Amino acid sequence: MTEREAFVLTRDVDVITIPDGVPGKLKEGETVVIHQSLGNNYTVVTEYGHMVRIDGKDADALGKEAHALHTLMSDTSPEAVEKNCWEVMKTVYDPEIPVNIVDLGLVYSCEVTPVGEHLNDVQIRMTLTAPGCGMGPVIQGDVERGIRALPGVDQVTVEIVLDPPWSREMMSEVAQLQLGLY
Repeated sequence: MTEREAFVLTRDVDVITIPDGVPGKLKEGETVVIHQSLGNNYTVVTEYGHMVRIDGKDADALGKEAHALHTLMSDTSPEAVEKNCWEVMKTVYDPEIPVNIVDLGLVYSCEVTPVGEHLNDVQIRMTLTAPGCGMGPVIQGDVERGIRALPGVDQVTVEIVLDPPWSREMMSEVAQLQLGLY
């Protein structure tokens, strides 16, 4: 078993409790242990055993540097924007599962529609691992913010659909191997 490193928060930080998605706050001086640091966020366990998510913009409170978004292409053609959208979505992780939402099979479609010179609207259809997932709006917001930051993107719509329902067969082979399910 790997020992996890404890961090003392250098300032107050907003958090989201996992799995219910309720906002909260941790105070400067509190100790947390990083459970997962994938994508641009940190899943940490507090001194009291609560699992919470710290946004990447608050990485400095953990003594870490914020991750920068790197796009594959600066081209704003619909094809390039779509490719960048998929790459951004691969940086969004379920805070409890160390697999990105694309490999988890949560993203059903990504449609890019040109709306002007060098501008495109993006429509994402995705689901959740469970219909009542409290972290659903958080994951949805992560996708929307990441795609909105891409060059050539005007409007972004991220729709959560529950039909068809998610099942573990929707995961990529890589994800199943990573989770020991294959």
